[in-house]
Amino acid sequence: MSVEVKVPSPGESVSEVEIASWLVADGDYVEKDQEIAEIDSDKATLALPAEESGVIKLIAEEGEAVEVGQVIASIDTDAAAPEGGSSAPKAESKAEEKKEEAPAPKAEAKEESKQSYATGSASPAAKKIIDEKGLDPSQITGTGRDGRITKDDAIKAEASMGTPSNAARPSSTSRMSSLRRKLAQRLVSVKNETAMLTTFNEVNMQPIFDLRKQYKEDFKEKHGVGLGFMSFFTLAVTRALKEFPQVNSMIDGDNLVSFDYADISIAVSGPKGLMVPVLRNAELMSFAGVEKDIKRLATKVRDGKITVDEMTGGTFTITNGGVFGSMLSTPIINPPQSAILGMHNIVERPVAENGQVVIRPVMYVALSYDHRIIDGRESVGFLVAIKEALENPAELLMNNDPKKALEL
Repeated sequence: MSVEVKVPSPGESVSEVEIASWLVADGDYVEKDQEIAEIDSDKATLALPAEESGVIKLIAEEGEAVEVGQVIASIDTDAAAPEGGSSAPKAESKAEEKKEEAPAPKAEAKEESKQSYATGSASPAAKKIIDEKGLDPSQITGTGRDGRITKDDAIKAEASMGTPSNAARPSSTSRMSSLRRKLAQRLVSVKNETAMLTTFNEVNMQPIFDLRKQYKEDFKEKHGVGLGFMSFFTLAVTRALKEFPQVNSMIDGDNLVSFDYADISIAVSGPKGLMVPVLRNAELMSFAGVEKDIKRLATKVRDGKITVDEMTGGTFTITNGGVFGSMLSTPIINPPQSAILGMHNIVERPVAENGQVVIRPVMYVALSYDHRIIDGRESVGFLVAIKEALENPAELLMNNDPKKALEL
């Protein structure tokens, strides 16, 4: 019996995907639930498992765009499983290939022996192009008779960068994944379709350092996760969104949609690129809840098991370039959202406190926002509200009871 392998639906509004790579070859025997392919949608890269065991026949090509529900392979379930492994024939074929390839050096030697006085000399038309482009004829391989440089060789040749060298200068060209192409389109559209501005501020992180130093061991022992910076920033953002609801809005045609809840998108770097899973109803979460959910989602991103549903529907985004050493940046809005908060690295800097210069751990923060719906007063006030909460977390985020807030 032959079982058809169809493209599953990765999520709502996705009608077409791309076969990123086949993980098996045509004619291979596959086991049930074995991952046979990776498919790219506009929003995520997903693994496609085999529904049955048997010999697979590939129908669609790698890199081909296919519709949801389209048959891309079939599995012959009546085929018997191979005994003792099927690698021997492959090994023999590889050995045969090597034998066939062995004479190649001799052929190359013969070609080298064919070089003559004409090798590397340019035709009049080629010489004119070489002079105009400022090329070195010795760096051009001629394809004409006896190695002569033709006009076509001169047109295709490119000037070398820096000092000419005999070292190999390899390059490669590969097709961008569907996810990366969609991301590129969205980034360009943000620049072209929004009135994006960025405002900056700095945060004295010493109060958070002190709280983490005091409670991080007990927190980890109680909840099984570390007390990181993301929980402080997430709760500071949800507090500020209540104070400035305009930031928690987005444009839908001619309408303005405002949200009474805070679904916070957290940018996470994974093997397939930057993913943005969502913390649902973050305004209702505790410090422990935020840290556990971020760890769960980040693990799924890095294992390639994140789903499209877990990355859609956010109302505000937090991105942390500081983990890569970024000191300052202008983050790009994650459409259709209207704002994004950028965190950066923490560096000890001189700070004036009570007329004295002291050294404190300081982080620069950036808020990029869509000026079409968020005015300067709201954007600056929103970022200041975050700064105030982070510099006085015990009072503004923990209601003066850190142990209760941390559930210790």
